[in-house]
Amino acid sequence: MSENTLIEKLDGLSLRFKEVGTLITDPAVIADMKRFVKLTKEYRDLEKITKARNKYKSLLDNIEEARIILESEDDAEMREMAKEELDKSQSLLPSLEEEIKLLLVPADPQDGKNAIMEIRGGTGGDEAAIFAGDLFRMYSKFCENKGWKVEVTSFSEGTAGGFKEIIFTVSGENVYGILKYESGVHRVQRVPATETQGRVHTSAASVAVLPEAEEFDVEINEKDIRTDIFCASGHGGQSVNTTYSAIRLVHIPTGITVQCQDEKSQIKNKAKAMVELRTRIYNMEYQKYLDEIAGKRKTMVSTGDRSAKIRTYNYPQGRITDHRINYTIYNLAAFMDGDLQDCIDHLIIAENAERLKESEL
Repeated sequence: MSENTLIEKLDGLSLRFKEVGTLITDPAVIADMKRFVKLTKEYRDLEKITKARNKYKSLLDNIEEARIILESEDDAEMREMAKEELDKSQSLLPSLEEEIKLLLVPADPQDGKNAIMEIRGGTGGDEAAIFAGDLFRMYSKFCENKGWKVEVTSFSEGTAGGFKEIIFTVSGENVYGILKYESGVHRVQRVPATETQGRVHTSAASVAVLPEAEEFDVEINEKDIRTDIFCASGHGGQSVNTTYSAIRLVHIPTGITVQCQDEKSQIKNKAKAMVELRTRIYNMEYQKYLDEIAGKRKTMVSTGDRSAKIRTYNYPQGRITDHRINYTIYNLAAFMDGDLQDCIDHLIIAENAERLKESEL
């Protein structure tokens, strides 16, 4: 993309930014929640592009002014200052152009959503359930560090600790856009607490990350839902409360079943379960989109393939290896304590490189 073409495109988006800024203050738009949310998201995206555009044009102006001075000025001191400004501005230009090109590549519209995560113990029996519990703690710590809210919807405990399955919602800014990289099979290599001969075992847990559906994303007919009410069970099989507050929802047309027992209130449990049900119905269609991407982008970092082995946690060697980008980190203790950002940053960089390459084809 030439410099003039890039400026022309940025100028057009800057005009759209002003137009959207006016629209989101229109009472008629505010009354239409679906349109208002869509425009607000577009405004935030265009704001980033407009700021980059202003910075880019300022840099080009600096380069032009410096060149004029070098061509017309006889004063040695002025020429030296202009030469320094020219060198500095030209050195900043390539990275800013790459940043702008990346901003111009359409982002996944789901990235800004909250996420529903599901961790299931896989092969490995009790050790797999314990590892699933370790992953839940890891994600909880990571979310806490990001200032995100974690709410457990339902869980099934392992007989020796951890979870056979745990489902939870993460709320915050750009949650799905960051956590989507965690979808897949996580493998652990370590000596289980139950191992008497000190042998290293390999176990696995699967992680699914779904973008949480907004209420207007999916319309559900109440007549299509069967509601079951039951008594929740807590740690050690004890009753969480003496009332039947746990809720199970079955969407009859699709057969999708969700349940929530986290709250003491039946109403709150049903509200949480409805969010998850809406998300799972929405994700039936979204998965088709992910499958289409996976077919086109064989090296894609975040295809959403939940059966793919994405990462190995090797305790004897104290390392984590992400197989999608062949990236190894030797800080396993910190990683399991929620220090995931470095690995996620490398995944984002790899995916961005692929997106830029595709946009230029």
